[in-house]
Amino acid sequence: MSIARIRKNDTVIVTHGNDAGRTGTVKSVDPKKGTAIVEGLNKHKKAMRRTQTTEGGLVEIELPIRLCKLMPYDAEAKKGSRVATAEKDGKKARKLKASGKVL
Repeated sequence: MSIARIRKNDTVIVTHGNDAGRTGTVKSVDPKKGTAIVEGLNKHKKAMRRTQTTEGGLVEIELPIRLCKLMPYDAEAKKGSRVATAEKDGKKARKLKASGKVL
C-alpha cells in the first residue's frame, strides 16, 4: 500500500458487521495484521480476575476490526469516503473524494 488509508485519530465508519453504520475514532492501527481498534465499537465483555490494582469482574473491551470493514468518515457529506493522494505544501497528503477535504 503506497499511502495509508486509515490512521490513528481518524474518524471512521464501519461498513460491514454488527456495528455497520456507526462511527468512531481510531485509537490504534496494526498495519501488519490489517486491523484497527476503534473507540466505542466492537465491544465485548471479558471476565477479569481481581488483583491488587483492579477490582475484577466483567469488563468491556474494544476488539480490533479489520481495515477492509472501515472507511474514513466525511462529516460534510455524512457518509464514508474513499481516499486519494493530493499535494499539500509540497508533501503527500490524503484527500477525501466525497468533499475534496484534505486530512
